[in-house]
Amino acid sequence: MINLYLFLTFFKIGLFTFGGGYAMIPMIQQDILSHGWLTQQQLIDFIAISESTPGPFAVNIATFVGMSQSGVVGAVCATLGVVLPSFLIILIVAKWFGRIQENIYVKAVFYGLRPAVVALVASAALSIFTAITLGGLSPHALLYFWTLPHISWRAILIGVIVFAVSRWRKKLHPIWLICISGALGFVFHAALPMIP
Repeated sequence: MINLYLFLTFFKIGLFTFGGGYAMIPMIQQDILSHGWLTQQQLIDFIAISESTPGPFAVNIATFVGMSQSGVVGAVCATLGVVLPSFLIILIVAKWFGRIQENIYVKAVFYGLRPAVVALVASAALSIFTAITLGGLSPHALLYFWTLPHISWRAILIGVIVFAVSRWRKKLHPIWLICISGALGFVFHAALPMIP
């Protein structure tokens, strides 16, 4: 039964999210946590692993979540669920896109989807940021900054350094930023564990 739930959950995620893997994160977070399949920290770890491994983010996260719940069969069901909607939609679009691409209604839909994708990605980024740096507190806790029980200065420092490097070397390939992040994480968490 878990395999059917995995398939249906990731089919819904694949069907109703637009803009790639990052836009899926809020929906993945809501569905995975509500089913109790992963904790918030496990989900953050899976997101980090999914982004760091080769292949599309959505396929990677679906495979990892499915594998964690029901082994290889769960991984296949979750991956098939997240890929199938895109596959079917691409088949339909490929057949009729030439006829509908200049349609004013289709253009209007695409103009409406662009800001929604930006909002979804921003929401996912804020959610992950607060979970990593503030111990999973809601963004509303930012209003009461002085009452926060735990702030991970290491995570904030790593984020600031990687952001600064990405602005300083604008043509630096994202793989290097991932490597820099991993190296800083190792240094700050393994070599210098006394920093809060």
